[in-house]
Amino acid sequence: MKFSRRNTAAAIAGAAALALIATGCAGSSDQPAGAGNPVELTVTTFGTFGYEGLYAEYEQANPGVTIKATNIDRGSNARTDAFTKLAAGSGLTDVVAIEEGWLGSIMEVSDQFVDLKDHGAADIQANWVDWKFKQGTDPAGRVIGYGTDIGPQGLCYNGKLFEAAGLPSDRESVAKLFGGQDATWEKYFELGKQYKAATGKAWYDQSGFVWNSMVNQMEEGYYTKDGELNVDGNKEMKGKFEMLAAGTAAGLSANQTQWDWGNGKAFVDGSFATFVCPGWMLGTIKGQLESAGGGAGSGWDFADVFPGGASNWGGAFLSVPKTSEHPAEAAKLAAWLTAPEQQVKQSAAANNFPSTLKAQEKLVQDATPNVLFNNAPTGAILANRAKGVVAQFKGPDDSVIQENVFGPALKSLDAGTADAGKAWSEALRLLNDLVVNN
Repeated sequence: MKFSRRNTAAAIAGAAALALIATGCAGSSDQPAGAGNPVELTVTTFGTFGYEGLYAEYEQANPGVTIKATNIDRGSNARTDAFTKLAAGSGLTDVVAIEEGWLGSIMEVSDQFVDLKDHGAADIQANWVDWKFKQGTDPAGRVIGYGTDIGPQGLCYNGKLFEAAGLPSDRESVAKLFGGQDATWEKYFELGKQYKAATGKAWYDQSGFVWNSMVNQMEEGYYTKDGELNVDGNKEMKGKFEMLAAGTAAGLSANQTQWDWGNGKAFVDGSFATFVCPGWMLGTIKGQLESAGGGAGSGWDFADVFPGGASNWGGAFLSVPKTSEHPAEAAKLAAWLTAPEQQVKQSAAANNFPSTLKAQEKLVQDATPNVLFNNAPTGAILANRAKGVVAQFKGPDDSVIQENVFGPALKSLDAGTADAGKAWSEALRLLNDLVVNN
């Protein structure tokens, strides 16, 4: 579902005015919660957040507070849900998780969210990696989101499949195989062809996630730093697209369905041997393996290397919409959930990588073996992968371009129904239809 920025903003403004008239003054009932003043706080997240245990802990520490949680399966569906309710002027929960990919569109209506500086944001600003805190701050200087995790990327690979192809399988050797700190996408595809020749099997699950990783590494992605569209005429981006298309044409893609993978079966039946892995994706893989009956014996591992160097994919924020009837209590909960102590617990539950400095240091210090990934110290590896990450500017239609413009074009490459030129032209056509002329 595509939302027009102008139409959505206008709808939000009108609906918000009507909502205020109807309710008199939203938020006027924001009295401190307690045993004599019970408050129910509603929270919406998406994907794997690992908050279930934290909700129970917060309720126990804060008598009178009850948390009612909703989890949406995917970030893109959460975006649709959020903007539908913003346009309606009601329905958003007290705390709403926002994904980095659609943060740009949220910034266009940032005045519909509580300024967390009114609830102590400045006092805890030093908790976060500097660029993460800035991402949650709108152009007017209002803090509208507390960062949860960030998405430094490492390489997930299946050691058993590597061994079958005659490739080294231990983490250190695999990192060297891909080039260590000098790893390139050219080397990644070269090794993929070598693997394909040895096994007849695919190298990666599908082209979309590889493409997303390649774009995220560019200094400027779908938008320039000044907020201008940066796709048509972008020779560097087109060159990367052609490189990926050549790899897919060579049979390196397993043409899997994103976020499904045959209900996880592709992670246990050897359909592909490598997978691009931001920290939060480790939790996704865990869920897929569980769905398919796989586990620690499935062969998956995590190497401290990534083609093209440092890369960040995703990460989320917790925001409080102005329609919340309990903004102070909601802001207090959002701050608690994103504090370093809780981010460490969240990382253990969801396998993601925290955005606060003390939480990151804790993961490095502990270097806890991740049983599901052949005892790899995934937290410590992600800390190393986070070095050199520079947050890329995300424009208002970033997630639309990734999913609805390039998604169909990349799918046609995976299906073998288009070559690089045809697929790129299709992406530009969709860009004009869905973004430029909308």
